[in-house]
Amino acid sequence: MNIELKEIVEKYLAAAGGYGKQVPLTSLGLSKEEIESVFSTFDEDYHISRFLHFACAAGANFQINGFPQTHVAIDEEVQSIL
Repeated sequence: MNIELKEIVEKYLAAAGGYGKQVPLTSLGLSKEEIESVFSTFDEDYHISRFLHFACAAGANFQINGFPQTHVAIDEEVQSIL
């Protein structure tokens, strides 16, 4: 899977309507495998992960680096690395 951070941010903004709002991971329009792979990779990279905030609430669970997560919020400052 070769999904770029910029593409994820665009999908996130389309779903959230702005930065800093939690959205279900399912709202990004990716398969379960894509979500788990892409976000696990981003979570391992300090320069990216500091802008991502995961939450586990009601909804479809995804394993992000071994932890169940359902939602993500992305900080506006992510633009500094796009």
